[in-house]
Amino acid sequence: MSSTQYLDTELLAGLSLGFGTPSISSSLKPFDGVIPNVIALPYGRCPPFHIRAPSWRNLLKLMARLSGTRLEPTMEALAVVKTEMKLRIVVSFVKVHHASSDWHTVLYMTIDHPVPANAPTGWKYRNGDTNTLPFSYTLSQLPAFLRDGADSPLSKFYTIPASNEAPFPVLPISFPNLATYLASALENARDAIRDSSSGVRRLAQYVDQFYPNDRAALDDAPERVGMRRRLKNLVGIGSKPQRDRNAEVYELVTPFVADDYGR
Repeated sequence: MSSTQYLDTELLAGLSLGFGTPSISSSLKPFDGVIPNVIALPYGRCPPFHIRAPSWRNLLKLMARLSGTRLEPTMEALAVVKTEMKLRIVVSFVKVHHASSDWHTVLYMTIDHPVPANAPTGWKYRNGDTNTLPFSYTLSQLPAFLRDGADSPLSKFYTIPASNEAPFPVLPISFPNLATYLASALENARDAIRDSSSGVRRLAQYVDQFYPNDRAALDDAPERVGMRRRLKNLVGIGSKPQRDRNAEVYELVTPFVADDYGR
């Protein structure tokens, strides 16, 4: 198990993780459990694994510091699937209650599952729509916050699409590398902020709308060539000319510690 004693107290406030539906409360109770070194994801019929945090930034900062934790398929999944298994991620933003202005971030994760050729409306799972849950999420009962659609008054969700810059992550993957992937997904959404023809920009819109104080300029934050190289190696993108963008990613996902796979 990963020890939480070296993590900042603020990163453990309001944290929950597990399979099924997380509880949402305005009271940010400190996480009193243990974070496992290995989180094993089943293949097929199983509720998605979730991680809940008070904000997007808190979620990424926590994951970046959990260098000893990784996601990987279960032994049963490895026995069934002989090709590489990829992660399908849905980001959910949930309002604490109807009269509150606070929104929590919930990350849902499953192993990607091919869409059967004869599946009704199978096309909608293949077009990269950020408003449509991946097919793997239809194989078991949905968590409550995902049943109300992508844009309800009390909850929103965003399915991270694959792109040339950020393909679906391949399992196993460490939490710091997953944080880097999520940071790149937000960066892609910011790059598409003026593109109204797709829903890619929705992630940036939600993060900026629900957590406006987290968008502070970071022009004076240091940059590291190693950070940009790591981001490029993981998701295939290089350095960006915007200094504040580099600094934002740097602040979220450093420091890094190499995981068991040397990544």
